[in-house]
Amino acid sequence: MKNQSVKDVIKDRYGKIARGEQTFCCPTCGPTPADQSLAVGYTPEDLQLVPELAVLGVGCGNPTALADLKEGETVLDLGSGAGIDVFLAAKKVGESGRVIGVDMTEDMVAKGSLLAKQHGYGNVDFRLGYIEQLPVDSGTVDVVISNCVINLTPDKLASFREVHRVLKPGGRILIADLVTAGELPPEVRASAAAWADCLAGAMEKEAYLATIRQAGFAAVTVVSESAYAAPEMDERLRGKIISVKVRGLKSQ
Repeated sequence: MKNQSVKDVIKDRYGKIARGEQTFCCPTCGPTPADQSLAVGYTPEDLQLVPELAVLGVGCGNPTALADLKEGETVLDLGSGAGIDVFLAAKKVGESGRVIGVDMTEDMVAKGSLLAKQHGYGNVDFRLGYIEQLPVDSGTVDVVISNCVINLTPDKLASFREVHRVLKPGGRILIADLVTAGELPPEVRASAAAWADCLAGAMEKEAYLATIRQAGFAAVTVVSESAYAAPEMDERLRGKIISVKVRGLKSQ
């Protein structure tokens, strides 16, 4: 699929999720977004800390739990959606810190911005933009987090180079994402629905890690990984999709 076609399909899908017209089915296919969020690593306490409408159940991990966020840091959340990770990060960095959420879907940015205003989050900022062209100044961010989003970008190397650009020297990333064990069938790669489901755009694991290193990151390590499967998943994909949490550093 052409890059713009992929983006249009994804924006349409996630716009419907933001507006409540459609739900996202995670590996456990829990009955509610909260159940889905708990299944991928959030705790009940996490969900109590954020606005209820920010919980959409669309991720594959809980990056804020592993990012070792500190008070006063500036955090960037890639593909922030309605803001669950933005709001969790905002609690960790405190009033002296700042959290920026970037998403390419207008409805998600509008929803996150409204929730921030309604719930008094003065240290967060939601921005419309693409990961390959981040609306963030160079060298201004301490930590970049992302939750099952970079697999949706057609150009992973450009995305990670942008992440490297906006980080301060010594800055770090904690990325939760989907990768593959081996190659996916060509017809899956060409499927619009599989792209929107975070499957068709997933890279082979070692190629994904190599891409992060090629973008300039050091100490790239897999913090944890687990098999990803859903009851309705194409049988050809079973055992080939992996949920990973990856950490990396921008050299001083």
